[in-house]
Amino acid sequence: MLLLDVGNSRCKWARIQKGEWTRLGIAENGEWEKLQCDLDLLPPPARIIISNVGSDAVAQHLRTICSKWAAPVKFVTAQSRQCGVKNNYEDSARLGSDRWAALIAAWHRMGKSCLVVSCGTATTVDALSDSGEFLGGLILPGITLMRQSLLHNTAQLRDEDGHMHDFPRNTADAIHSGVIRATLGAIEHQYAMLQKLHSSASLACVLGGGAAAQIETQLGMPVERVDNLVLEGLKIIGDASA
Repeated sequence: MLLLDVGNSRCKWARIQKGEWTRLGIAENGEWEKLQCDLDLLPPPARIIISNVGSDAVAQHLRTICSKWAAPVKFVTAQSRQCGVKNNYEDSARLGSDRWAALIAAWHRMGKSCLVVSCGTATTVDALSDSGEFLGGLILPGITLMRQSLLHNTAQLRDEDGHMHDFPRNTADAIHSGVIRATLGAIEHQYAMLQKLHSSASLACVLGGGAAAQIETQLGMPVERVDNLVLEGLKIIGDASA
């Protein structure tokens, strides 16, 4: 089985054989030749499971790349209920396939109420109940996107690397600390609200995404870091539909 997690910035892929993860790779979105070359080195898959939150044009590129194999291609969409998770989104199909797969993976890992956080181009903060219900979640600009928005839309700010400080005393540090604190605030607020619902001392936060390392040590809660949460969810979905 071949799994593809296509986000806003890059494509992560995994090869599964007899239930085992045998190969993993990453290509930036638009690097279709690199992705094609990487996948050409793999044995033909029996099935292909894809989460794509990019455009229809991206989906067409993926279909073209996968057309060399006879394997059926499945583009995952959020369901009202799947693999133990109930989707309480007002329109279940409008929930992003990446968020849906991550929720399924988190539920199978934790089996209890938890916060599912992905720090990528956007940051998503989703809540799961003790019974596996997706309660709802937040979407906010990712750390890099927030920083770029300030630089592009505010006069006299320079593109400089900053560092985290409680009370920053230069502009670069103020921007960096500000976007980190904004992200932490959203996560910690949702965590506190979920705790009120479930009063669970063991409530955890499952954290993934390319920017996860920038906030992991700053979070004041138990954190389980999972770097390929969407791919894990796609594997669970693929196994269930076999």
